Amino acid sequence: MSVRAEVDAGYGVSVVLSTYNRADRLPFALDALLAQSQGAAYEVIVVDNNSTDSTRAVIDHAIARSDGRVRYLFEPRQGLSYGRNAGIAAARSPIIAFSDDDVRVAPDWIAQLKRTFDAHPEFDYVGGRVLPRWLAPPPRWLTDAHWAPLALQDYGDQPIVSSCERAVCLVGANLAFRRRVFDVVGLFTPSLGRVKDGIGSTEDHDMQLRAWKAGMRGLYDPGLCAEADVTPDRLTKSYHRRWHRGHGRHCAMMRLRELVPADLGPLKEPEDAVLLFGAPAFVYSNLLRTGYKWIRALVLRQDPRFYFHQFHHEWSYIRTSLKIFSKESTRGAPAELVRFSRAYLRKKRAARLTRCGA
Repeated sequence: MSVRAEVDAGYGVSVVLSTYNRADRLPFALDALLAQSQGAAYEVIVVDNNSTDSTRAVIDHAIARSDGRVRYLFEPRQGLSYGRNAGIAAARSPIIAFSDDDVRVAPDWIAQLKRTFDAHPEFDYVGGRVLPRWLAPPPRWLTDAHWAPLALQDYGDQPIVSSCERAVCLVGANLAFRRRVFDVVGLFTPSLGRVKDGIGSTEDHDMQLRAWKAGMRGLYDPGLCAEADVTPDRLTKSYHRRWHRGHGRHCAMMRLRELVPADLGPLKEPEDAVLLFGAPAFVYSNLLRTGYKWIRALVLRQDPRFYFHQFHHEWSYIRTSLKIFSKESTRGAPAELVRFSRAYLRKKRAARLTRCGA
């Protein structure tokens, strides 16, 4: 699908909201988008991603009171990326923003987006805070360290540049791009996107990764705010385990652990990583280290949940890498172990020589 070339000068921002079977939450998201303060002309493209509930009726109701700002689009191919891509193709503005059907953007969201883009022409995309709106009391263990499975985001009160130099990924529930980004790097990748009730997807990260590699930069703007409904089912340990398994699988499909270090430092090249059956060697050591910390926390009667969830992520990453390796590689296990040993020793030798030279 190509990116639409025509841009209507009457619109400053196109908001794309893809929805699937959330007729109960969607009205609140649409109400927030229709209650925006003045600041920029905008349109809202609601993409019905093959819903089977009363989603169409909810959208029709919003259209009737929107003064032409809301448009309906149907995308039969299942998946958030397909929905977003359909919305991009239909958008008529130079700025294309994204939110979700369980998110309520602030009243000045559109105006703040436009101000930030106008004030910073050097940035290609902008994202902001996504804070929780708890629909049930959160458990004590659910601190901000466990926010990733809830698609929440708060990097603090100061702006942050998202780029190759600092690989900070901004979540798609509060994210906007200049149209030129899609012209250069393409659209969202459906194989990495959320499908129906699947969780742990990485389409946002993949898009920003391609933008970083193309020399583009983004900006985290703490004044750009939204709230996400956190339903009771997302407060359970089973949900978080399932998210980490899904996220590990999608990260492996992206080979993400070879590119983005855990400390959010600069990107590394894939060839820097020593692979074993398709997964970086450090992922195996991380799995063992995380397993040890998990067991240690249990023995010491500390909260083991962080390590337990991380263990699910690492194990899912390795499992998926093994599946990809078995399909794509012609090497058997003995040959792969020999290749890995040689590569590992070469890297250790190179690191030792570098230290000696220093």
